[in-house]
Amino acid sequence: MERRNFIKKSALASGTLPLAGSLMSFNNSESSSSKHNFNLKYAPHIGMFEQSAGNDPIDQLNFMADQGFTAFEDNTMRKREVVLQEKMAKIMQKRGLEMGVFVAVFLKEGDVASGDINKREEFLSFCKQSVEVAKRVNAKWMTVVPGKIAPKINMGYQTANVVETLKQASAIFEPHNLTMVLEPLNFFNHPGCFLTESPQAYEICKAVDSPSCKILFDIYHQQIQEGNLIPNMEACWDEIAYIQIGDNPGRKEPTSGEINYKNVLKFIHSKEYNGILGMEHKNSKPGKVGEQVVIDAYKEIDNFK
Repeated sequence: MERRNFIKKSALASGTLPLAGSLMSFNNSESSSSKHNFNLKYAPHIGMFEQSAGNDPIDQLNFMADQGFTAFEDNTMRKREVVLQEKMAKIMQKRGLEMGVFVAVFLKEGDVASGDINKREEFLSFCKQSVEVAKRVNAKWMTVVPGKIAPKINMGYQTANVVETLKQASAIFEPHNLTMVLEPLNFFNHPGCFLTESPQAYEICKAVDSPSCKILFDIYHQQIQEGNLIPNMEACWDEIAYIQIGDNPGRKEPTSGEINYKNVLKFIHSKEYNGILGMEHKNSKPGKVGEQVVIDAYKEIDNFK
């Protein structure tokens, strides 16, 4: 994930803020005529509509619901203050917003592929911490990235090391009916990562063999890394638990780049997918105008006739 550009915005909104004003906003806006009935559960993130809704995360959640979105994801939820997590959970429940992924583990160096026991314990510690956050915000899925390759270790051994770590992580999540979703990352934005392609993620999930270890298929990453989007999704469909969206080039909203999102989403809809599609991308245009462009883009591609 190319998170840095919009996590900075998310961090600015991580302070605790009064809920009363936000509830008033909800009461005044719940009958908004702009609300759209989407066919799929698209999930915006904090910062995506801040020009229209303001900096308060609660106001942003209300704005998302007013537009017709029925889900929400927040990579930085684990780092937010508990009070704010609880407030966000309450307003999501009130407005019918299903919680998508937050990042449980996003290792950059050292990593579990090496077989280093200390790195494995660090990884498992993040998993344990994430359980309480997931309960607090009613999350079912957490993003997991196992980190960099270990260049001096044969790939077969690296895979075995990752599988063993994920088996132990699954044992942490299974009693709570939580699922870590493994995200392959593309070579251009994240050079040197261990997990890069959907067939590799599929192989690992089959080896771990747990309902708590599935695939996060990020369409942006896989367009760059492997292409052939619909056949690859079809091939690993039984292990996909979560999907994320972003167009290429630039990781902006659909219709801004080369990916035929109408066809891709038509395929996903045909599979009777009832999960969340995270809107993990930037806006192609600034200000309120750019935020409306994002909303209109999703209305355009959410058409399966």
